[in-house]
Amino acid sequence: MAVQEKHRFDEQRLAGFMAGHVAGFVPPLTVEQFKGGQSNPTYRLTDGAGRRYVLRRKPPGKLLPSAHAVDREFRVISALNKTDVPTPTAYALCEDDSVVGTPFYIMEYCDGRVLWDPLLPEVPKEGRMAIYKAKFDVLARLHAVDYAALGLADFGRPGSYVARQISRWGKQYKASETETIEAMDRLLDWLPAHLPQNDETVLVHGDYRLDNMVFHPTEPRVLGVIDWEISTLGDPLAELSYLCMLWRTPMDWGGLKGHDLAALGLPTEEEMVAYYCGLSKRAVPAPALWEFYMAYNLFRVSCIRQGVYARSLDGTASNVRAADSGKLVRPAAELGWQLVEGIAGGTR
Repeated sequence: MAVQEKHRFDEQRLAGFMAGHVAGFVPPLTVEQFKGGQSNPTYRLTDGAGRRYVLRRKPPGKLLPSAHAVDREFRVISALNKTDVPTPTAYALCEDDSVVGTPFYIMEYCDGRVLWDPLLPEVPKEGRMAIYKAKFDVLARLHAVDYAALGLADFGRPGSYVARQISRWGKQYKASETETIEAMDRLLDWLPAHLPQNDETVLVHGDYRLDNMVFHPTEPRVLGVIDWEISTLGDPLAELSYLCMLWRTPMDWGGLKGHDLAALGLPTEEEMVAYYCGLSKRAVPAPALWEFYMAYNLFRVSCIRQGVYARSLDGTASNVRAADSGKLVRPAAELGWQLVEGIAGGTR
């Protein structure tokens, strides 16, 4: 789409930066904005030779602490460019506000498909399982990288990931809270008191889902995983369960719950957990442990949606549908609390 008024900047100044920092750039520069990118405004750049790039920047306005970390995105993408985890090539990071108004980075434009609907209506039935396997395969590859060898040993703290996530997102939720939601308050109390004994540490994306990857135009192959803003060192089961929430959320949220998966050529949650565990050589998690992770992720998603909704109220959200996020904060939290009530026969 055309660049939104609140996200415009001096395109000539950006072209000057690119001429000095992006090899092969040819002026003039054309700028468009992607409709997605709820957190960081994202733009498609086209140079005079027809070569395309992507720019990700911090949004303007008052921001929550530690949010919108485009420098972290650039660092992790640059590191993963050296591995078999498909990521866009990272070109340049700029932390000088005078260029576009906020820090930004420029990366490769992956010319492929973003599959927004997990039902995969644009993919023939017989090809849908391969798409699902591809995204779980890339996740297993990500969790297998030697992050220390990539220079990312200080990219986060090893161990206690879920505890720190609950604390971090809980604080951000309270900072952006617009109404009292009983289920959220209960989860804020219950989750830290029932943490799993799991200290495995891997590099995690933080928001690993179907529409944060670009697929090959015709093949079931991931060209690039995108949106690494909240990547860190973390717990592989926390990330796996986040991806698997798709099977727990209902149709009207865009989830798979209630659909006839076999008729659609789609896998079950159990099949994909077993597939990932086979690839990564991890044990399939015990039922109670798995349900904890599901409740934790529903809590986390509620916190994220609340932040997006709050930014829509003050005008700093970049996604045109950001205001809709507020509608799902309460139901996601209530679903998470329902899972808690089912753990150990409802013991709290």
